[in-house]
Amino acid sequence: MRKFIILLLLPWWSLGQQNIEGQVVELDSEQKVVGLEGASVYWLNSSIGTITDFDGNFSVPYDDAYNKLVISYIGYKTDTITVSEPRYVRHQLKLKSDLDEVVVKSRRKSSSTSFLKAENVINVSSAELLKAACCNLSESFETNPAIDVNFADAVSGTRQIRMLGLTSPYILITTENVPAIRGAAQAFGLSFIPGTWVESIQITKGAGSVTNGFESITGQINAELKKPTTDHKLFVNAYGSMNGRLELNTHFNTRLSDRWSTGLLVHGNLRDSKFDRNDDGFLDNPLAQQINVLNRWQYTDNENGFVSFINFRFLDDEKQTGQMDFVPKRDKFTLNFWGSEIDTQRLEFSGKLGYVNPDIPYQSAGIQMSYSRHEQESYFGFNTYDIVHNSVFASAMYNSIISDSRHKVKTGASFSYDSYDESVNQIGFGRIENSVGAFFEYAYDNLGDLTATAGIRIDQHNRLGTFVTPRLHVRYTPFEKSALRFSVGRGKRSANIFTENQKFFASSRTIEIFADGGKIYGLDPEIAWNYGVSYLQGFNLFGKKADVTLDFYRTDFENQVVVDWEDPSKIRFYNLDGKSFANNFQAEFNYDVLENAQLRLAYKYFDVQTDYRDGRLEKPLTPSHRIFANASAETTRKENGAMWKFDTTYNWLGEQRFPSTLGNSPENRLPEFSPSVGTLNFQVTKVFSPTFEIYIGGENVTNVKQSNPIIGAQNPFGSEFDTTLVYGPIFGSMYYSGLRFKID
Repeated sequence: MRKFIILLLLPWWSLGQQNIEGQVVELDSEQKVVGLEGASVYWLNSSIGTITDFDGNFSVPYDDAYNKLVISYIGYKTDTITVSEPRYVRHQLKLKSDLDEVVVKSRRKSSSTSFLKAENVINVSSAELLKAACCNLSESFETNPAIDVNFADAVSGTRQIRMLGLTSPYILITTENVPAIRGAAQAFGLSFIPGTWVESIQITKGAGSVTNGFESITGQINAELKKPTTDHKLFVNAYGSMNGRLELNTHFNTRLSDRWSTGLLVHGNLRDSKFDRNDDGFLDNPLAQQINVLNRWQYTDNENGFVSFINFRFLDDEKQTGQMDFVPKRDKFTLNFWGSEIDTQRLEFSGKLGYVNPDIPYQSAGIQMSYSRHEQESYFGFNTYDIVHNSVFASAMYNSIISDSRHKVKTGASFSYDSYDESVNQIGFGRIENSVGAFFEYAYDNLGDLTATAGIRIDQHNRLGTFVTPRLHVRYTPFEKSALRFSVGRGKRSANIFTENQKFFASSRTIEIFADGGKIYGLDPEIAWNYGVSYLQGFNLFGKKADVTLDFYRTDFENQVVVDWEDPSKIRFYNLDGKSFANNFQAEFNYDVLENAQLRLAYKYFDVQTDYRDGRLEKPLTPSHRIFANASAETTRKENGAMWKFDTTYNWLGEQRFPSTLGNSPENRLPEFSPSVGTLNFQVTKVFSPTFEIYIGGENVTNVKQSNPIIGAQNPFGSEFDTTLVYGPIFGSMYYSGLRFKID
């Protein structure tokens, strides 16, 4: 059934009666059969073929003129098998170094980059997500160096992510290729997707595909959710931590008929204990409670080529933060104690329908649509911020080939509608945005050393105007086990200055908008070009697999809404006058140290600068250097399924520039740069059987804490109060434990 799931969510594979379908597999370290991604499958002496997907599945058109199917993969023996009629084929490839009397074991990586795709895509499986206390999507990147995670401020507990040196508004974040974390959801939306709901994550560096819209600038993060047909019938994950956080996730899935399946995913979390370990009088983490329910329906009709998903989701999230003695009913909007409450309700509906022509290979079509209503009521001391965001998105796509499977095309159209009703300190800001666009994407694959994807889309937007978005990705293999990639693309977006910068409400800064005739808060849209080059080389080191990746990406802004907080009493928004750019270099090394032990090392360099009204400066609180290390290991699984798993991650961040605090009194001034900071996390999992396991872990076990995360904490209603100058951990060491139980 997995091939029908992949049909809609990634490229739609042909499932017609005249296709050869199957799976290319290998043996992992436990001698288990696992799918092999990126293997070439093609007819001998022809140009008709394809590449296996993330699970090793493939589908190629059948013609009785061909009967020799070639299956190949870099580093493995190429096999040619005889296929004389349409049937399912499952074939295992062996390493070139295999000898009859030698058993060579390999394992499927929990996080990997494809050698064969034109785009620089990092695939993160559910096994990678289980390496840490992945309670929501914002916490699921701790063991991956491609994404940087840090706290947004000192009171809300919100984690913000960065990619290629820029924050999440410049990343297109989707769930199953439907835009998800945008608009009103930018500040807290990542915490609204529980980690146990996620089946896998695809991280695309640089310009993404035009099929997903025009807003992506630094890349795309797509989360694939668990499917009713492949998830466990019953799954329970319980979690508790020393900072007072309790969570429970339960999944219920059932097959209703041959074609219908449904799943109910329920998430709840609670934190009702107060902690102030740095003795500044403020809660280190907010008091919080959340209920999050997702109901999924899946329909598959393989005989007629249909597959569809229908999703309903409801979320209620409440947060309270501020001073330890703050009581909302007593102290709200008074000078007794400083406090804040953020209450969010979100309702979502989405649906997808995919169709594959049973009689014409490689012709498929699909439509997807979604609706969401996001309501947030919040206050931060005396600052108030409320927003209601209604959003509608719809798209239609058609896939086919030109001449043969080396030349693939995607074309379609999309529509979006966003209604914003905002209130900032009782001042209303309302607007409607809508757009209609069409796109075309051509993909070339010579089934060897060259792949390329070129796309273009044109959109008509009521506030951004009519504009063209081009994207190009090229991959070339100069040597064995290598991939040299190049990408370039343009992105355009509306800056939602209030919801994307909510942390500044938790300060005494006044807001200034320098309107310049634009149609979004009087400001112009943000426009940027992203250029990237990447080289991936695989090799053997002491008889074990290893690979090295070198990336360089640059983002150049034609226009940017500058967020200027160089005056400690103000937060200013204005259009860019000059240059703004972000350079990002990353070197990554992956090595299978032992049969069941892996090591991942990475170094990142950032150069992010903007021309402010007072001159060019480095972007505040962005480290120029980052060092990352992750080591994981597991014991051999016993016959009863028992085993141990170990994982540890070290993150080191270099010094970060503070925005100027020279306007403050001497006791509330900060140096020009923060100190460097390093944190160490670990997790140990004991698997008792295929159905039950427990885990314990620790975050920041070296107990590193920022000494002054809140400026002016002793006078929160004064003119120098600021909770936004955060460069490192606030809470100190945090330990947790949990259990997982599943029934298939």
